[in-house]
Amino acid sequence: MAEELKCQGHRVGYRTVAALLHDLDYSLQANRKTREGSSHPDRNAQFEHINRQVHAFRRAGQPVVSVDSKKRELIGDFKNPGQEWRPAGAPEKVRAKDFPDKILGKVTPSGVYDLTHNEGWVSVGIDHNTAPFATETIRRWWCEMGAPLYPDADRLLVTADAGGSNSYRCRLWKVALQRLADTIGLRIVVCHFPPGTSKWNKIEHRMFCHITKNWRGKPLLSRAVVVSLIGNTKTKAGLHIQAELDTNAYEIGIEVSDEELAAVRMKKATFHGEWNYTISPKSRQFK
Repeated sequence: MAEELKCQGHRVGYRTVAALLHDLDYSLQANRKTREGSSHPDRNAQFEHINRQVHAFRRAGQPVVSVDSKKRELIGDFKNPGQEWRPAGAPEKVRAKDFPDKILGKVTPSGVYDLTHNEGWVSVGIDHNTAPFATETIRRWWCEMGAPLYPDADRLLVTADAGGSNSYRCRLWKVALQRLADTIGLRIVVCHFPPGTSKWNKIEHRMFCHITKNWRGKPLLSRAVVVSLIGNTKTKAGLHIQAELDTNAYEIGIEVSDEELAAVRMKKATFHGEWNYTISPKSRQFK
């Protein structure tokens, strides 16, 4: 702007332009992540549907969980955003470049958050973030935490984003859910948040945000460090998290045939059946 004004014959420098902009109530600002795409016309109606389901399940003493995966994290002496208290003038030294360590690689934390008990489970995966990885995380949560808390449960409500490995369009997600239902013997009721509303997923602001805060400024030196930092995350509200390393390999590029999808015992809801559906175990009969 100063250069343009100079071309027009004005004697002005960048400092003067900055002062003028401040006088006009302008300031230097960074981008803020708020937009998530266009809003679906049934966005609010879907939120209301999810709330009704959550309240109904909780009144009946049935488990309700929110699921999602965090972004992949570099393992090693790499910079982790944020600050932590250290002796003055003695910051922890990390690598200047964020090239993945060929041995340690990256990890993907996949989580399950129990809305009723304010408890969570995180599987720290070392392979690909796939639908079977997501459902394996739910299985581990159920075996380690869910089953003892809900001994009389016959249903499980899962709230999830519309995209990612648990996308409502993902065929493999539904096939993996069928295997999970057969394994744990529960009807699995799934409600997806509308497209572009992932930030409203409860696990984001009730569990993952506290994990990020707990390890801010700390290099994730090893997989064990990641598991420890997640498992030691606590809040004044009583959040409790268990974490475990998942060393399984998860193949990518798996194609699900029409026959395999048709074999899934899935019943779609009358309201947006693509977002709301129930998958029942094949070994038990339900109405």
